[in-house]
Amino acid sequence: MSDRAEAARRRMVRDCEALGRPVRIMEVCGTHTVAIFRSGIRASLPKGLTLLSGPGCPVCVTEQGYIDTVLELAQRDDVILATYGDMIRVPGTAGSLETVNRPGVRVVLSTDDALALARERPDKTVVFAAVGFETTTPATAVAVGQAAQEGLDNFCILSGHKRVVPAMAALLSDATNRIDAFLCPGHVSVIIGSEAYRPIAQRFGRSCVVAGFEPVLILEAMAAICRQLVEGRAEVESLYAAVVRPEGNPRAMELIDRYFEPCDGPWRGLGRIPEGSLRLRAEYERFDARRRFGLEERVAPEPAGCRCADVLCGRIEPVACGLFGSRCTPDTPVGPCMVSSEGACSAWYKYGRRGGRDGAG
Repeated sequence: MSDRAEAARRRMVRDCEALGRPVRIMEVCGTHTVAIFRSGIRASLPKGLTLLSGPGCPVCVTEQGYIDTVLELAQRDDVILATYGDMIRVPGTAGSLETVNRPGVRVVLSTDDALALARERPDKTVVFAAVGFETTTPATAVAVGQAAQEGLDNFCILSGHKRVVPAMAALLSDATNRIDAFLCPGHVSVIIGSEAYRPIAQRFGRSCVVAGFEPVLILEAMAAICRQLVEGRAEVESLYAAVVRPEGNPRAMELIDRYFEPCDGPWRGLGRIPEGSLRLRAEYERFDARRRFGLEERVAPEPAGCRCADVLCGRIEPVACGLFGSRCTPDTPVGPCMVSSEGACSAWYKYGRRGGRDGAG
């Protein structure tokens, strides 16, 4: 451990002892979850400080009904379903995109690839499964704008884009929440800016500290949270000022606002969140796959025995799920948290079982 990291750890120890009560910090970002495990940070935390993994993986929080709609579209002979690779193995009610094994399912690396498919195959409608937080939404917005400019009427999106701050508010609105503060995501914050978390600090009295992904930055962010708790403050701080500005990325936000508008939408584990999702604005509805194919919003139950919903809300650790490590593994996933490389269950399975204070043994 570097001198800076050790100094931050010592500050946390002193402040946790001064508080004299448990401290629970939720990391909102799946990349933070993985970085924390890989660096062994959990094993070095002060006694009484607990990390809660939150809804920081967009694949994991994508509701079961959306997955089933994607599978429905993939079965159509007139459709090419374009998706990022992390969606391929997510289980729906009747399998996954991997198991349906349809020739019209294509893994793309970018929205440009999806547009290229539409140009190459004018006989098919290319549907892009647009899943992600504000980080990936601008790229989808650009694709919609490009399709409109070129007149690519055989291109559309199934919007599964979601907004992080409303989800944080939804978590804190649950009277049973155990969250004292948030370790805020780095990637999303580059787009929305650190000031986007101001309503969380002011309305709910919870500290929000933005951090990068190096172990020392994560430890310093947690130390800053503990210092705020000792001093009775609930403020927004950014320790990632090199890339995160208070106002975020104005150009990216302008793109999101031009093509999308907030709407109420379902999240796995959190239910329907007011303004927690994004849909295309009326002037771009012709690129909305739901409208084009007359698709109703589906409501589907969670897989039997799967507790991804509780994991995403920080109610339980993955090892508390009865399926973890037995029926549900990265090779045989039951829920999305075991599929995604940023899913909490996947991280616990890969790293937590090696031991350490929070490991599975």
